[in-house]
Amino acid sequence: MAVDIERGILAGGGELHADCEAVLLENGSKQVDIWGADWYPLTQEVGYESLINIRPRQNNRSMEIQDPMIRDRVAQIVQRLLGEL
Repeated sequence: MAVDIERGILAGGGELHADCEAVLLENGSKQVDIWGADWYPLTQEVGYESLINIRPRQNNRSMEIQDPMIRDRVAQIVQRLLGEL
């Protein structure tokens, strides 16, 4: 899935994170606000690794989201939209 941390939305179901990112971009999201993540429903956990997260201009040089504030925002959005009630 790809999560827009500014708009508080996500896109899922694509074969790749980049497919989900493309859907968000087509619908008005900005690249700097989109982060790749995975949702594990059985454990209710979020994974933070994706090729679309490699962005040196935003000081994220790895596939994993490095900034704790961005990770927290991604987790909040995913839990709100996909977590158990």
